[in-house]
Amino acid sequence: MTGPQQNSRYAVEVDDVTKSFGDMKALNGISFTAERGRVLGILGPNGAGKTTTVNILSTLLTPDSGRAFVAGYDVVADPEGVRSSIMLTGQYAALDELLTGRENLVLFGRLMGLSKRESNARAEQLLGEFDLAYAAGRRVGTYSGGMRRRIDIACGLVVPPEVVFLDEPTTGLDPRSRQGIWDLVKSLRDQGVTTLLTTQYLEEADVLSDRIIVIDKGTVIAEGTADELKARTGASYCEIVPLDLHNFPAILDALGPLVPPEYRETVTPDSDRLVIPAPDGARTLAEALRRLDAAQIELVDIALRRPSLDDVFLSLTGHDTTSRAQ
Repeated sequence: MTGPQQNSRYAVEVDDVTKSFGDMKALNGISFTAERGRVLGILGPNGAGKTTTVNILSTLLTPDSGRAFVAGYDVVADPEGVRSSIMLTGQYAALDELLTGRENLVLFGRLMGLSKRESNARAEQLLGEFDLAYAAGRRVGTYSGGMRRRIDIACGLVVPPEVVFLDEPTTGLDPRSRQGIWDLVKSLRDQGVTTLLTTQYLEEADVLSDRIIVIDKGTVIAEGTADELKARTGASYCEIVPLDLHNFPAILDALGPLVPPEYRETVTPDSDRLVIPAPDGARTLAEALRRLDAAQIELVDIALRRPSLDDVFLSLTGHDTTSRAQ
């Protein structure tokens, strides 16, 4: 162990890292940083290199070239230092299903070097924090998916880490369980823990991440806050849904110059709504509503919309969000 490189700002630093598997290049010079105590969302289409990146940072894989530091430790020169500073949880909980929730936590505590007394005390503390005290004496094999994910993360926090890797932690969970994991991620941030989150759900990255990087073909193609990335896809827009779908010609006439020619061309016999640019935001919405009201056109809905992370993802990668994976 050579000791950590001290850096007051970044918990994770990745510089021009490459990784190939035979003829397939999984990472092609990837570089990014993650600030201490923040949540970094990692997005990318199928095969982009997200999980390969996490596996390198958690020392499960060795990079072919480039350098990476986690909690100040070089992932190649000092893998033991990295492992002592991180927690990694994947899509499937790594637990002993024959043991109870409490027994799993105590076991992890003993494996991490805590005394029996310390392990028991820490187990009770985590059972309370993760809302699992009521199920502490039940075998983990009887737990629901959300409960298993919570106890898995709790086991990784027996000895508080500096950096947590959450590789698609809510995959397969119901909405209530997913919300529970969201609350846990927010709690980690409140405790000053740095979290790297890969996720299938763009809404999840939007809600939880302080910053987001988008990986495609083994390199970072965009990074910033969710709002900064959304701004790259264009301004806000108005979405108009008429009560009578045969009214689109009258709507186009009423809106006049608010509808650019290229937007008029998007209206077809199968259209159920009209989308127009809103360069002035709420003012555009108000003017559209005034014109439609004057023309006595009844609406089901009219709203001001902003680009979503789904729009960003499609714009940047050309991939539908339903194809996202590792």
